[in-house]
Amino acid sequence: MAQPNAPPPYDDKNPLYPPPPGGYPQPSHYAGGYPQPGGYPAAGGYPAAGGYPQPGGYPAGGGYPAAGGYPQPGMAMPTMPIRFGVSPTAGNDGIGDGSPFQSADWDDRKVRHTFIRKVYAIISLQLLVTVGIIAVFTFVSPVRSFVRRNVAVYYASYAVFLVTYLVLACCQGPRRRFPWNIILLSIFTLAMGLMTGTIASMYQTSAVLIAMLITAIVAIIVTIFCFQTKVDFTSCPGLFCVLGIVVMVTGIVTAIVLSFKYVPWLHMLYAAIGAIAFTLFLAYDTQLVLGNRKNTLSPEEYVYGALTIYTDIIYIFTFMLQIVGRD
Repeated sequence: MAQPNAPPPYDDKNPLYPPPPGGYPQPSHYAGGYPQPGGYPAAGGYPAAGGYPQPGGYPAGGGYPAAGGYPQPGMAMPTMPIRFGVSPTAGNDGIGDGSPFQSADWDDRKVRHTFIRKVYAIISLQLLVTVGIIAVFTFVSPVRSFVRRNVAVYYASYAVFLVTYLVLACCQGPRRRFPWNIILLSIFTLAMGLMTGTIASMYQTSAVLIAMLITAIVAIIVTIFCFQTKVDFTSCPGLFCVLGIVVMVTGIVTAIVLSFKYVPWLHMLYAAIGAIAFTLFLAYDTQLVLGNRKNTLSPEEYVYGALTIYTDIIYIFTFMLQIVGRD
């Protein structure tokens, strides 16, 4: 009998457990019975390197959104224009009552020509600055991306534009006193340029260029028309005042409606109405500057004349941009 604490030998006749039938296998059976090295799967049995996905099998880089894949301005809010006028009723021939208007009786051809040159020189500088800002916001990708992500740029520039516009349009002192009139007009132009550039950055470059071209053509045609026509737009200032209020209120209402649900046809309708209205405003303001009409601008109001015509042109551009930039 084997010792209890020792493993039972192979020849133990009384193991703790009975041997399996046929006895334990003999060691001789193991000789050479282990699998030979050749029995393992050969190296060639593993999946070949070519079986793994090749680099070309992963999604191509073109599958990711391209840089130009930002949402386009289908949801852009409409422009909310400001159009306030000063009563054309001028006491004492318009002198000292805060009105920029004068009776045509005072008009002197030499003074009027000097006044027209001064007004259009200022407008040219304003448009040059604005086009430069629009070009930067449209063609410089980092600036374009920044203003598209930060809507605060638009609202801040709109606030500055609104304040300076009201000061220049409603206060005779600041708009006639040099150099404050030039300083305020410069701030107004920069604010208007930033606001317009931000709007332009939301649209395709082609749409911006087309809108610029259309605006330039409209402005030239209206100016030539005002030189040649006998129709006096200045004889009905009340109608234009009401039209300006209607356009402004309609813009606010349209913006509120579109903020809840975007309606493409409503946006396009408002943009078309705005473009037509400000084309009429451009004709009205151009005749005030050119003179020889029932109402004309005082020769001291070159800042007011530049302010109104420049604003009309910029608003025509923004409305045209909303029309041609629609996907």
